[in-house]
Parts: sequence; structure tokens; C-alpha cells
Amino acid sequence: MSRKQLSVFWNGRVQGVGFRATAEAVALELHLTGWVRNLPDGRVEALCEGTEEVLRLFLQKVAAGPMRSYITQTESAWGDASGAFDDFQVRYF
Repeated sequence: MSRKQLSVFWNGRVQGVGFRATAEAVALELHLTGWVRNLPDGRVEALCEGTEEVLRLFLQKVAAGPMRSYITQTESAWGDASGAFDDFQVRYF
């Protein structure tokens, strides 16, 4: 199966509630590579690589988990995997 890249932005009250840690835990559980970070505008952004099936599962698990009540909107875009990541981590500005 070919690897894909998923870029996702979550809007809502997603900072200061453990959102990045939750996204990181789901990504690590699913063996995805990439990163997650807070943005200055209050959103959380993630860039993940894996198979499309597993990336879709990542989106579902984050949206259905304990953070679901904090999310008001999710925006995502798909592309080809870059292969630039060896692990998944929280990034800080």
C-alpha cells in the first residue's frame, strides 16, 4: 500500500486541553510519522504520514475521543508522503 500525507487543522477550544498529547498518542498507537503543534491563531495543526486507511482512522479516533467536544471544525488535505519523518512528535514554536 502506498503512503500518503495528511495535513489537518482543528478549530475550536483545542489549545490548553491536552489536544496535542491526545493526537500524539493516537498517532503513536497507529504508527504514524509526522508532528502536531499549536498555532498562534488558536488552532492545532498536524502533518501525518501513513497509509490512507490508517490516516482516516487517525482522524476518526481524534474526532471520536475525549477531545470531540472541543472541536468545532476540521479541515484536511491529502498529498503524497514525503518520507521525511522517522517518528511522530509534538512540535513547539
